Amino acid sequence: MNGTAKSPLETKEIKPKVGSVILADKEALLSGVHAAEIADLMERRGVLIFPKVNFTDEEQLRFTRTLGNIAKENSGEEIFPITLDFGRSEGIKYLLGSFYWHFDGFSQPMPVRASILCAKILSPTGGNTEFANCYAAYDELPEDEKAKLEGLRVEHSAWNTLLYYHPEPNQAELEAYMSVGEVELPLVWTHRSGRKSLVIGCSASHVVGMERKQSALLLNRLREWATSEPFHYSHTWSVGDMVMWDNTGTLHRATAYDPACGRELHRTKLEGEEPITA
Repeated sequence: MNGTAKSPLETKEIKPKVGSVILADKEALLSGVHAAEIADLMERRGVLIFPKVNFTDEEQLRFTRTLGNIAKENSGEEIFPITLDFGRSEGIKYLLGSFYWHFDGFSQPMPVRASILCAKILSPTGGNTEFANCYAAYDELPEDEKAKLEGLRVEHSAWNTLLYYHPEPNQAELEAYMSVGEVELPLVWTHRSGRKSLVIGCSASHVVGMERKQSALLLNRLREWATSEPFHYSHTWSVGDMVMWDNTGTLHRATAYDPACGRELHRTKLEGEEPITA
């Protein structure tokens, strides 16, 4: 009989409501032997930390493929450097939006299933990545509030995100972002698993049909709730760390750092598997 018995996947919870550390070795991760367990744990815990696994780009791609199909960037890459070195590309200015709570691919028919980051170069100060478990945040809402949220729909757009980090764009910039369009999404996503999560973040403009002031208060309160301590985790990076998270039920953002420091993380993504439905 070839091979050896599968070893249990060793994990450790970070907080009761969010985050787990994965302690598997590189060989096991690349083999895919724990892929199903990792995918299930990610959906339950929101974010998974692989301390100092030190994947090369090729290894990161191999690991990502054990979990599903790779979602390519708009420019066609399977792996993408996350950096604020604008000398490398003018097109990455949208990454300034990463300092605000968001999820990726909100305008896609099926948003990115998961994102995976490997740390290559870090900032001397700041530059943590924060996460908020929007499954757990929804679960902990009072039942009467859940009932009030059911059926509400929210308009999301790239240009709403733009106004967070560039509140006074020139007309050409605003028109370019507006050309991407808007999408109307349910405030509460009922996943195919039956679980529900809040669909919020800096792309959310307003609740459709609600008075402007009340809409702003509701979206702000839900964002504040979802990113509060029980559901929040801030990862302090070490070079070689890998972090992956459930993009369909987790918000994320970077904390402030000096853009000139050369901080660089490499990203792969998993293709979406389900649309956002009420």
